[in-house]
Amino acid sequence: MGKPLIYEILEKPASSSVIGICSLIWFFIQKRNIGYADVGLSYEAAVEGGQYWRIITSAFSHISVVHLVFNMSALWSLGVVEQLGQIGLGVEYYLHYTLVLVVLSGLLVLGFYHMMIQRFKVEYFRRVTAVGYSCVVFGWMTILAAKQPSSKLNIFGVLSLPINFAPFESLIFTSIMVPQASFIGHLSGIIVGYSIAWGLIHGMNNYWAITMLGWIALVFVMSMKRTGSMELSFIEIEPVTDPSLPSVGVVASRNGRTLQMDALPGRRVADIV
Repeated sequence: MGKPLIYEILEKPASSSVIGICSLIWFFIQKRNIGYADVGLSYEAAVEGGQYWRIITSAFSHISVVHLVFNMSALWSLGVVEQLGQIGLGVEYYLHYTLVLVVLSGLLVLGFYHMMIQRFKVEYFRRVTAVGYSCVVFGWMTILAAKQPSSKLNIFGVLSLPINFAPFESLIFTSIMVPQASFIGHLSGIIVGYSIAWGLIHGMNNYWAITMLGWIALVFVMSMKRTGSMELSFIEIEPVTDPSLPSVGVVASRNGRTLQMDALPGRRVADIV
């Protein structure tokens, strides 16, 4: 007979908190009828539009309840990382490198999109929009596979996978069974996960985690302010203009100034990560 749920939650405080946050965000998204384009990560919005805040919102947002349940079930199983302080993991390690996984996997996804658009001229990747916590889930699968290869990954309490094969098994399985699943997003999580597990990314401690969190919060708020996604009257960002360049029209609105531009042709495509 397993432990009572409350004891498991206390043993996995960070994982439980992330699951609670993602679930609350999913509920908010459903109540407000928010779509992929509102919170998801796309090259067009993040890189060309300067909406860097999407790297964070896309990671914690889920539109489909099935997508949410699958990611949170895997994350719950991966919470064993918090209990492995004896091999150098533990709660602090989990929190530090979850922060790294969220940011670096998102940046790597944009890097792949940039390469596909600029190098291979595949315009599809300009507007494809990714949402979901799978980048981080795949990252932790990879770290656990490298650090504790004898572990098992339980999905929905019925499917048990050897953790040493889980990242690539899950990558292939989701790509075949869920055509909308983001191969690039999952692969990015695996790459960052191996970089952490093999020590290519290391040295995170409370100081660097707090510093990184501070910079993330600053860039998040400033990019929301700059792109008109958040109205903060106490922050003013002055535009830098060159008289020799063509001007861009600005129209007045009740909430301040709004950049006026024509919508680019083509439909936005959703990617589940």
